Amino acid sequence: MLTPALYRTRITHVRRAPVHHRFSYRGYSWYVDLDRLPRLPRWLRPFARFEVDDHFAGEPKDTLRQRVDAFLVSRDVDLDGGRVTALLQARVLGYVFNPLSLYWCHDAAGTVRCVVAEVHNTYGGRHAYLLPAGQPARVSKRMYVSPFNAVEGHYRVLAPEPGEQLDVTISLHREGHPAFVATLRGDRRPATTWEILRLQLSAPVAPLAGALAIRVEGIKLWLRRVPVVPRPTGEVVESVTQNPGRSL
Repeated sequence: MLTPALYRTRITHVRRAPVHHRFSYRGYSWYVDLDRLPRLPRWLRPFARFEVDDHFAGEPKDTLRQRVDAFLVSRDVDLDGGRVTALLQARVLGYVFNPLSLYWCHDAAGTVRCVVAEVHNTYGGRHAYLLPAGQPARVSKRMYVSPFNAVEGHYRVLAPEPGEQLDVTISLHREGHPAFVATLRGDRRPATTWEILRLQLSAPVAPLAGALAIRVEGIKLWLRRVPVVPRPTGEVVESVTQNPGRSL
C-alpha cells in the first residue's frame, strides 16, 4: 500500500469492569514509510510535524528509522534493509497526543516480520511491545496507563497492516475476561494538501481533542466511584517487552 496516507479514524473505548462505560471520539492518523517521510510545504508544517524525540530512546542525531532499527537489532531482529511502515500521530500546532504508535517491520522480500506497538501514557512513560506478525498477539501489561486499571493482566492485540481500511483492536484481559477494549478504525485518504486542511476543519487540533476526551471520561468514571489505582512509585519511563522535539 502506497505511503504516505491519512486515515480518518474513530477511536472507541469500552470498559466492562467494574462498571460498563463506553465513549468514542474522532481523529486521524498518518501512515508513513520511515524511509520516505512526507515533505510538506513550510506553511503547512504547523499542522503536521513529526519529531523523532516523540518516539523511542536514542542518540540526538538519530532518525526514527535508526531508532526502530536499533530497537529491533537489540532484540535479534534483522530486517536486511526491509521497509518499516508506521501509523503515527503528527504534532499539530506543536502538540501531540500519541497513546499508540504501530510499526510494521518488513524483511527484504516485503514480508512483515514483526510489529512494534509503542505505548505512551500521560505521565511521560513509554513502553514498546515486540509482537509476532500475522496473528493475534498476547503480551503482559507492563506499564501504568490509566488510573482506573492496575498494571496486571494481559493485552490481546490485533493489528493487521492497514489497506483501504484501518482496523486495530487492543483488549485488556483479567481473570479470563476482557475488562477493557479499545478499537481504532478508519478509512484511507490521500495525504494531499487539501485533505490535511480539510481534517483541520473536521477534527481541529485532533491530538488535543483526543487528550481532553480521555480526561473528561476519566472524570465521569471517578464520579461513578470507580476505584482509583495509585501510580506505581519508581516507574521506569522507557521500557520494552519482547514477544516472538527534533524533526525527522
